[in-house]
Amino acid sequence: MFGRKKQKIIDLTPEEAEHAAKTGELVLVDVRETGERRQLAPKVKSLHIPVGQLAGRLDELPTDRPVAFVCRAGSRSTNATKTAAAAGLDVRNVVGGMTAWDAQGLPTKKGSA
Repeated sequence: MFGRKKQKIIDLTPEEAEHAAKTGELVLVDVRETGERRQLAPKVKSLHIPVGQLAGRLDELPTDRPVAFVCRAGSRSTNATKTAAAAGLDVRNVVGGMTAWDAQGLPTKKGSA
């Protein structure tokens, strides 16, 4: 990917990510597997792209605003942010993932893929 500047990865708290996704300031991308997302998902609108599929689906992500990645605890989302940053996207990582999101009492839903 010549000509693209590598982007810095910024960490967000779950509260910051939820607020920014709700207001449309960023797009939230859940990189967990489908079964995990069915058990517990952010109630705010989010895309679902499992981390193993991300490299082949980067073209589905917006380039006009930041993209924040969330997983269960933060490891897979960190890898996702590195992949997307290398492609030149403006990325964020949700620290603590859905574990922290749920622990902080942010809105969630069950049964969503």
